Amino acid sequence: MSGCLVIVSTPIGNLSDFSKRAARTLENSDIIACEDTRMTRKLLALSGRTSTAKLVPYHDHNGATMRPKLLADIGAGKIVALVSDAGTPLISDPGYKLVAACHDNGFKVATVPGPSAPLAALTVSGLPSDKFVFAGFLPPTTRACEAAIRDIRNLSMTIIWFETPRRLLKSLTLMSDILGPRLAVVARELTKMHEEVIRAPLPDLVAQIQRRESLRGEIV
Repeated sequence: MSGCLVIVSTPIGNLSDFSKRAARTLENSDIIACEDTRMTRKLLALSGRTSTAKLVPYHDHNGATMRPKLLADIGAGKIVALVSDAGTPLISDPGYKLVAACHDNGFKVATVPGPSAPLAALTVSGLPSDKFVFAGFLPPTTRACEAAIRDIRNLSMTIIWFETPRRLLKSLTLMSDILGPRLAVVARELTKMHEEVIRAPLPDLVAQIQRRESLRGEIV
């Protein structure tokens, strides 16, 4: 009998968002494939959960080596849970190749849905939510970032990106130069103690960020 791959969402910040079903799934899995095993062990410890599952790393750098092993385990009847460091796996995290390979081999893929930073940011942004695109991280180089912004300037929908605190001001400035006074939102540290949502036309948003001495944390 074949096993199953289960995609398990974990908190993006607030530990209370770790659902009972997600915790129970990790407890009952044979193997937990983690983006970083240390982060998953910390989550289990902080939530007071125990698991006899074997924790193995699964990320972009070892995926080609680990996928055949995980597929063999699933084929042997084991339950493999896939988690990222935070939020829903596959959303700007590794995993889709493993999911595709499971489908190609006729293995069951299940989901335990939960927190997702792009959707959390969208819901608090006050921007149109009927149509949107999640575009991952903005490119780090100026030329590539400009190209990414120009690619979306004619789309009549909300665009969601991740960005680092260090590059945020530069990226917002490029957006302002290319897109003009389009309404935009910076959502920072969602579900955490210092959660913040800054909403303004792009030029005003740039001015606000310029006045900040420092900006830390996860940013959408």
